Amino acid sequence: MYPNPLKQKIKAGQLVLGTGLPVFTPAVATQTARTGVDFLWIDTEHSPYGAESLEAVPVLVRNQGVAPMIRVAWNDPHLIKKAMDVGASAIMVPQVNTAEEAARAVQYTFYPPIGQRGISPHWPLVAGQDWISTIRTANDETVLIVQIESVQAYENLEAIAAVPGIDVLLVGPMDLSASVGKIADMQCPEVQRIMEDIPRRLAGSGIMIGTTLTDVSEIQQKYRWGYRFLNIGSPLGYGLNVVRQHVETMRTNPGGNPAQ
Repeated sequence: MYPNPLKQKIKAGQLVLGTGLPVFTPAVATQTARTGVDFLWIDTEHSPYGAESLEAVPVLVRNQGVAPMIRVAWNDPHLIKKAMDVGASAIMVPQVNTAEEAARAVQYTFYPPIGQRGISPHWPLVAGQDWISTIRTANDETVLIVQIESVQAYENLEAIAAVPGIDVLLVGPMDLSASVGKIADMQCPEVQRIMEDIPRRLAGSGIMIGTTLTDVSEIQQKYRWGYRFLNIGSPLGYGLNVVRQHVETMRTNPGGNPAQ
C-alpha cells in the first residue's frame, strides 16, 4: 500500500497504464483496481462529486497496489489538500497554461520543503498506516500530473516542464480541440500535430508525457509517439458499448444460427 510504486515506475520511464473509475463505490473501485492497471483516474473535475464523496475508496485502491489518482476541479489549494488527505497518491491538475500556474500546483501538492501544503492527512488513520511515517515520506511517493489542454500551454511547454516537482504532463485532446477552434474534433490535424510534437520537444527532459483515449489502436499510436502515461478509457464506457452491441445482435438476430 505505502509507498505506492507509481512514482518509481515514472522515474524509471516504464509504461504506466490506468483507467477511469466510473463510480466511487468500494465494490466498483476494488474490482476495477484488479484489472492490472497502475492507477485509477478518480475524476472530481467533471463529475458531480468532491473529495468528501470518496470516503475510503482511495484506501481500498491502495490496498490493491494501485495508485488512486484524483483529478481536482481546479488548481486550488483547498481542493488539492482535501484530495491528498483522503488518500490520493497522484494529483492531476487541469488547465495549467503557464509556468507560474505549474509552480502553484507544486506548492499546493507537496509538503515543505518542496511545497507548502498543510499537514494533517486523514487516510493513514483509515488505512492503519503509521501517521508520522507517512507524513515524513509523503513527498517521496506523491505524483503530480499537470494537464496541457490549450494552445497557450503548448506554447509554454518547455517552461512548464522545467518547473521542479512535476512528474507528468498529460495532454487533454478534447479541451485542446476547443483551443485550436475545432471543438470535439480530437482527430483534426491541429490537435494531432500538437500531440505528436509534445513528446518530441520534451525528449530527454525527464518528464513523462501522458494522455487519455479509448481506442486501443490510437493509444498504441500515441505510445509510438512517446507517450508512456496512458489512461485507457473507463469500464463504464467499454461496458456500455458491449451491452449496446449485444442488444443490437438480439434485435436483429434473436435466435442466432443454430446448427441444422
